[in-house]
Amino acid sequence: MKKLLALAAALAFSALLFAGEYPDISIKDLKKAIADKNVTLIDANGTESWEEGHIPSALDFESNSEKLAQILPNDKNALIVAYCGGPKCMAYKQAAAVAKKLGYKNVKHLSAGISGWKDAGEKTEKKS
Repeated sequence: MKKLLALAAALAFSALLFAGEYPDISIKDLKKAIADKNVTLIDANGTESWEEGHIPSALDFESNSEKLAQILPNDKNALIVAYCGGPKCMAYKQAAAVAKKLGYKNVKHLSAGISGWKDAGEKTEKKS
């Protein structure tokens, strides 16, 4: 029983460390940042998914990954939010890591992803 409890505690602790790599942002806070034009969104779901529907103003990471340095804001303290399919999706990590490697200090994750955004009744936009 003690081993089981120790294992559970270790797993919980590692999950906290893992989750803290990129702080989460809520849909409510993201909506405010979008309204204030105070965020750059990176959709890591792939071009086909992005074309079918993405959070308004989100960049398609797959088609822009090579030129992200030119697209992202000059201010390295600017809010950058990466997202993918939903809470269990980890594709966002690649986009967030690229932003972090480029020197951005305020990189966050929308863990709800596009599925949570849609489930909350929020609008998406399609390729224009």
